[in-house]
Amino acid sequence: MGLTIHYQLATTDDESHVRKLVQQLHQAALDLSLEQVGEIVEFRGDDCDWQQRAKDDPYRWLLIQARTHLALPMTPAERRRGMRREMDVLPQHVIAFETLPGDGCEQANFGLCRYPSEASHPEFGTRKTKLAGWSWRSFCKTHYASDPRCGGLPNFLRCHLGVVALLDEAKRLDCLAKVSDEGEFWETRSLERLSKEIDEQSAMLAGMFGALKDAMSQTSDGAGAVQAPIADYPNFERLEAEGERLLPEQLKAMLKALAQSSLIRGDEG
Repeated sequence: MGLTIHYQLATTDDESHVRKLVQQLHQAALDLSLEQVGEIVEFRGDDCDWQQRAKDDPYRWLLIQARTHLALPMTPAERRRGMRREMDVLPQHVIAFETLPGDGCEQANFGLCRYPSEASHPEFGTRKTKLAGWSWRSFCKTHYASDPRCGGLPNFLRCHLGVVALLDEAKRLDCLAKVSDEGEFWETRSLERLSKEIDEQSAMLAGMFGALKDAMSQTSDGAGAVQAPIADYPNFERLEAEGERLLPEQLKAMLKALAQSSLIRGDEG
């Protein structure tokens, strides 16, 4: 949970032009006031498999984001129940780089990948991926850059706008396929709206956490070991009070029911 920017890059250009596109994006990242910009890296074949990387491997997260997913067949009954069945598709070639927009923000990684035309599944056999050309699907959660300990709203705006600026450059380079900005800044370019959205989302997160924690403390065993980054904000109590006002009664009831369920309490049996 937390305000996030989702984005997709794509091109049908050849490898040499893809490398040039990533280099241009990389230079744009260096020109911005981002906290960190990594070097451009390339991986091919088995080196693209994030599962072969140790947990502390510096490129593990980048390669996790480099994978994509292929929908698998489902029965009508499964669809009615809202089920999803997918398989991972690992890239054959990755050209990408990492960035850290600022303190408290997630990494915003950019690049392009080439995927196989087919992928095998132990139950469903060989499937066509329909992944032509080069593409990249990723996201960056900027929400926790708003933590007052990281610089609050000014730091959040710097991080969020930095990611948007790189997406603007991708659009200029004609390799931007899609953007979904939960802060709606991509569409509106309104700092006022973005600032209001981060305030309201922070309050809602704090309110939801507080309601869930309170409900769990009322269970028979007093279980209340729920955690959330928003709880560490120095202004958490103010946010929680504002979130309490914003939370719909139906959502409060749902959180109370969730707190009493074995799913979140971890009861056996």
